[in-house]
Amino acid sequence: MANPKLTRRGVLTAAGAIAAVGALKQEIGPLMAATPDGFDQDFKETMTTMFWVGEAADAENDYISNHESYWDKDWLISFGGVDDPIHRNGHWPAGFTPKENPFYVALPYGEFTERGRLKVEARGIPWYRPDLVPLLKNRWVEIRYGGRSCYAQWQDVGPCGEDDFPFVFGAAEFPKNTFDAEAGLDVSPAVWHHLGMSENAPTVWRFVDASAIPEGPWTEIVTVSPNNR
Repeated sequence: MANPKLTRRGVLTAAGAIAAVGALKQEIGPLMAATPDGFDQDFKETMTTMFWVGEAADAENDYISNHESYWDKDWLISFGGVDDPIHRNGHWPAGFTPKENPFYVALPYGEFTERGRLKVEARGIPWYRPDLVPLLKNRWVEIRYGGRSCYAQWQDVGPCGEDDFPFVFGAAEFPKNTFDAEAGLDVSPAVWHHLGMSENAPTVWRFVDASAIPEGPWTEIVTVSPNNR
């Protein structure tokens, strides 16, 4: 496979992104899944970019380092190394076996305030329970692109935001993110390569209950670690 275009910048104009997403919506049509936890969700379409554990902070990612995640201050250590998007061993990074699932995503919402308390609207998360910890980390997501499906676990917030409840859980069609491609979903190199992506592009995604995840490369290593903020 040719080297992917890793930049989040300048791949599509805002108008082009909206048009591309709209075209994908017409192609996919209305798809809904009833998950075992009772959360019925349509697929939601959005521009999608790639990120990875250990990604350095620079202009391409709005100077946001991925050595730590929203839920894990030691993410790089927990994962076991840099998830290099170029040097791969199949779905895994070359040179080491990751300690956590290499199939992961980021969505632009996190449940905690700056003081570490639960945000008020977080009680509106469809599967919310007072005793459910972690509430969002490790949650499963299905992503579709070009006729292919991939499953991954939610391990960070973004792209470029952590307060977009209307897009992640509500009816908002587009994310609040206005940075370059205006993406609403970040995917790991494993997800990117499995879907056959070569540049930033629209995908569709939905939450899926863990009991409904089919076996695949995303179940070879499943992340179960708790919040480590």
